Amino acid sequence: MPKFDENMETLKEMAEPEDWDYKNTEQHHDHPVLRNYITYTYRRVAEEKKIAVTTDEEYCCWNCGLITKSQEPIFLLFSKNKLDHSDPYWHFWKFVRKGEWDLNRFSSLPEMPHYFEDPSVLVFDTRKDLRINVEHVVADNLKRFPTALQSMNPYGLQNIVKGSIDSAIERVKRNYKTAIPQYYQGSIQLLLPLSLTDPGKADLALVVERFSDFYRASTCLTLDMAYNNARQLARPDRDWLAP
Repeated sequence: MPKFDENMETLKEMAEPEDWDYKNTEQHHDHPVLRNYITYTYRRVAEEKKIAVTTDEEYCCWNCGLITKSQEPIFLLFSKNKLDHSDPYWHFWKFVRKGEWDLNRFSSLPEMPHYFEDPSVLVFDTRKDLRINVEHVVADNLKRFPTALQSMNPYGLQNIVKGSIDSAIERVKRNYKTAIPQYYQGSIQLLLPLSLTDPGKADLALVVERFSDFYRASTCLTLDMAYNNARQLARPDRDWLAP
């Protein structure tokens, strides 16, 4: 896809309206969340072998998981590369709706990517213990914290983080949707809000990894990073993940 930026703009206009930009992080490209979404969605459909190829091997397509404003699935359509100076076998042609004639070349159309088998991984089980390496969360991610907190004594900041985690767990108990799933390196993790300076606003997202009998947390993300990761699975609820 040689004209990646232009194509992302086309896809943004074609798809159901959605905010694909960062709010607090410098952007090196337009619509970085959409760029990341398409890149990693392709990796997943390739892993699952959900790429359809015509019998003459002249065309291929895959389901990107997005829909149009009229709720029609969007596919990426590729044709056999005919450029002498370009090595890839496939060359991006265009985005197509499921009902468009160009997809009639395929006897069957691929499904959108799938990321989990057990739906329970999407929900934080508050009956299980959450083990936190608070010292690691603070020391390794200090630059992600609000500027006003970065110069604090580490012990004091660790106590603020602990209190914020306790509040987040109480919040999950009352609303299970507070824990937002993300897909990372083949597994589902959960994101919890860390409200460090204002109880009504999250400053960071705590990354929680599930084990058989407990959860473990050892890092945190900025809200832009968290939204970027969470969007891979689904459009996140804006209850708190609103960078």
